[in-house]
Amino acid sequence: QVQFVESGGALVQPGGSLRLSCVVSGITFNFHRFGWYRQFPGQQRELIADIKKNGVTNYPASVKGRFAISRDDATNTAYVYLQMNNLKPEDTAVYYCNFVDFLGAWGQGTQVTVSS
Repeated sequence: QVQFVESGGALVQPGGSLRLSCVVSGITFNFHRFGWYRQFPGQQRELIADIKKNGVTNYPASVKGRFAISRDDATNTAYVYLQMNNLKPEDTAVYYCNFVDFLGAWGQGTQVTVSS
């Protein structure tokens, strides 16, 4: 069974940076497209970054130029990262990683709080 374990969230001041990590275990094939999602209180999760096996990435306008997704693939495991720079209070949310073309079971997420 595929599992997603996110980490790296913290309280950070506006303009600061964070690097989130996600360990994806139990995968049979590593050709999947991975994504980082975030969820604001009372709202559904939204996709904010995705990366294909070949390294091609995609971002919505809200984070483009500030966030960068990357991945390292190993046997039955993948590591997915999200480098977040120039953080803003509106980036405060719980962040998750998952597949993009189909969804696996959600992990516990990691809380990012941007506040002075």
